[in-house]
Amino acid sequence: MLPVNATYAALALLPLALLLFTLVVLRWRAHEAASVGMFAAAGVAVVAYGLPAEALSVASAKGVWDAVFVLYVILPALVFYHVIDRADGFEALRTRITAFTDNELFLVLAFGWVFVSFMQSISGFGTPIVVVAPLLLALGVKPVYSVAIPLIGHAWANTFGTLGVAWLALVQVTEMQSVAVTALALGVLLWIPNLVAGFSIAWIYGRMEAVRYAAPMILIVSLIHGGGQLAAVTVIPPEFANFFAATVGLLALAPLAAWDRYASATDAIEKRLVMTEGLTPAADGDGTGAVADGGVATAADAAAPDDDLMSLPLAALPFAVLAAIALVTAVVTPLGDALGSLQVGLSFPEIATGLGVVTEAAAPYDPFAPLTHPGTFLLASALVAFLVYRRKGHYEAAADRADEPRTGFSRAVLATAIPASIAVVSFLVMAKVMDHSGQVLVLAESVASVATTNTYGFLSPLIGSLGAFMTSSNTASNILFGGLQQQTAAQLGGLSEPLILAGQSAGGAIGNAISPGNVILGTTAAGIVGREGDVLRVTIPWVAAVGALVGLAIVSLNAAGLLGVA
Repeated sequence: MLPVNATYAALALLPLALLLFTLVVLRWRAHEAASVGMFAAAGVAVVAYGLPAEALSVASAKGVWDAVFVLYVILPALVFYHVIDRADGFEALRTRITAFTDNELFLVLAFGWVFVSFMQSISGFGTPIVVVAPLLLALGVKPVYSVAIPLIGHAWANTFGTLGVAWLALVQVTEMQSVAVTALALGVLLWIPNLVAGFSIAWIYGRMEAVRYAAPMILIVSLIHGGGQLAAVTVIPPEFANFFAATVGLLALAPLAAWDRYASATDAIEKRLVMTEGLTPAADGDGTGAVADGGVATAADAAAPDDDLMSLPLAALPFAVLAAIALVTAVVTPLGDALGSLQVGLSFPEIATGLGVVTEAAAPYDPFAPLTHPGTFLLASALVAFLVYRRKGHYEAAADRADEPRTGFSRAVLATAIPASIAVVSFLVMAKVMDHSGQVLVLAESVASVATTNTYGFLSPLIGSLGAFMTSSNTASNILFGGLQQQTAAQLGGLSEPLILAGQSAGGAIGNAISPGNVILGTTAAGIVGREGDVLRVTIPWVAAVGALVGLAIVSLNAAGLLGVA
């Protein structure tokens, strides 16, 4: 019998506490901190939870296999980035886009909130972070913030995004009393992180001056995003709701950019805290601190446009190809099914711990479909861009403009990929060991065992966020904790099942802003591998605050008798 008490809960919490302490407080590099967490989880599993050596090997092997999915985004993402960067594609994007508007805050919100949400609507596995972080860098955003901003901006889209993968997983693992009411409840709760994300990004950019200035844009876009998704779940299949809302939000950028308020740079914001170009950096110079008052107001003024740079359509080509491939394979079901039919998987035996936790055999376990994986889409997009850029001579032109010879392509990719890969493998092995030994279940049930109806309603998003942090996936969090949340709500009584299940998945979506896999993908794309702790120092408070707001909304809606099942 698995013991659910303070001692075992504290032991299960130890690997997570060590991980966060070494990452956030000591600021260790991710692969160093993850290794500590992994070995701590293994030690607790073997010594306290009775996980046999053979079972430890199986759990670890599953973690390594899970890492393949993420690594097949990291390597293609680095290839994708360098193919564009070596042709000065990101500089071209920055220069050409600022020709339409040199309003920095508008551009940061457009990329770090609106565009990243659109990318999440069609492609998951951290791909939106990989795509948007370099774009923000090109606009002059400091590296740490170029990762933290899209992590915050895309979180709301993690349930109905990727054409509803996480939502469909929740439906599959739970016997919902009402699918329609649960989808509606999710639509309501997910509007909260969307709205807060817009205001949070403005706050990060320039505090209250920026919030006041950007408020009209944020309210309009959030009405489209959150309100559009909420309306869509009532009239179309929920798995298409986020795509609908995110696409309309993307289209809304054109008229918003034409609005006099955002059509040009503004002097209404004195301190642009996240920007490097156009401002004088503070003494710390590490990309995390504030910047001093500067004399130049915009990134567009930092450098004169270079007529030798490629055009905007060419610079946007890789992103357009990526979006088109992801959309076509997702929407054209026969094509997606045909490509997805090629799968590779491993078989693992049943394992059990000395405390009675049994993990069933899997044959195959979590099969991998390479032709429908975002890594393949990234490679295909990079190949198209490479062929076009080479034919048009952009690599030669970029080399002529460079001040010094660039590092070899393979060396540049591997220098970032190796430490990032070690961290990903360590994180996912840690997660699997904690799951298969029963540590994750003890943590979740410990919360449930001491909760009242109201406190459990408030804490239900926290459990979802814990699952996303542990697995780097809202989908996996729903699979891991969806049934537990449903059962606990039924046992406590007085709780709306749709609200609790919605809280689970909303929490999982929010938790993607701190999921190690996404953070590492972002630092990899931004070229700051090893500074994951700095990113988490920005996103952890945001996740805690938004999770609390969602929890309060659940308690309030439940007390009012709304979004229950008649």
